[in-house]
Amino acid sequence: MTPNDTSISVAMCTFNGGRFLSQQLESIRQQTRPPDELVICDDGSTDASLAIAANFTVHVGFRVRVIRNDRQIGSTRNFENAISLCRSSIIALADQDDVWYPHKLARVEHEFRRNPSATAVFSDADLIDSNGYDLRQRLWNSFRFYRGEQKRFASGDSLGVLIKHPVVTGATLAFCRTYFDRIAPIPANQMHDTWIAFLLACTGKVVPIEQPLMQYRQHPHQQIGPGESSLQGRFVQARRTGSEFYLQEIHRFRQIAERLEQHPAHFPHATRASEEICRKIAHRSRRASMPSRITTRIPVVITEFLNGGYRRYSEGWQSFAKDLFRLNSTQSDPHASAAEAGI
Repeated sequence: MTPNDTSISVAMCTFNGGRFLSQQLESIRQQTRPPDELVICDDGSTDASLAIAANFTVHVGFRVRVIRNDRQIGSTRNFENAISLCRSSIIALADQDDVWYPHKLARVEHEFRRNPSATAVFSDADLIDSNGYDLRQRLWNSFRFYRGEQKRFASGDSLGVLIKHPVVTGATLAFCRTYFDRIAPIPANQMHDTWIAFLLACTGKVVPIEQPLMQYRQHPHQQIGPGESSLQGRFVQARRTGSEFYLQEIHRFRQIAERLEQHPAHFPHATRASEEICRKIAHRSRRASMPSRITTRIPVVITEFLNGGYRRYSEGWQSFAKDLFRLNSTQSDPHASAAEAGI
């Protein structure tokens, strides 16, 4: 991407999102800086989503393409498909159930012009409920992306933050299309935003925008949402995050490491990332195999605390307390959010 080429495509995925889709599409139509195109990939909706999308194409001044998948492929592959069909230099991802503020794309374009070497930008968001009521909470705070880590990220240590926990939500992410070949194909078991953000951080600068640029909707039927913000809620999450959760996360990090090893020339920060991934996997492996007997568990927990594992690769004292007091259950919740991964 060059400073003179900041064309923007919006890649949106839909699946039975008719209840909220019209409001999201209208918020895209009302952008002060309209997109150059909108690509909507539907993954076999059985509600009115396709009809809503088709009707929307008649009432806007920018190009809209609506594609219906021949078979269900899941959200990760659906987003990859939508991204592959985009033609602009910048690709902004969009969920079907959120609401964009009118200045969102204008701010995205501004940040790319101000940071021509950036691989991606992402923002904070305001949380709303299923009825659109303001929950008076920010997205970043909901998964513990606090001021200190925001400063680290902005100063260039994005890998140091992302190796600990995912803080880039796909609905807020925009990135340069020129890097698509480096992130594709995306394994179906990966969360597309976590995969994309980490590999782009291995490539170059990822710019955080502290200002909320959209409303992120929380509702019972969303696939992935932010974590609990209260201390009690976090410990409830901790009980649902067992060994199987850690093992799945280890597998996902190994997949990232394999991609870095396959194409090291594409990722300038691959060496550091690979080293951090090895340490992360070692830390998570020790947590996944934590002894059940307290007499053998305590030395392992203490050692992991003293070597910085909990601080660098989990959620610090909360993770330490979870392992020390054996808070984790034997079964993991398959619907646990990405924000829970650090616990």
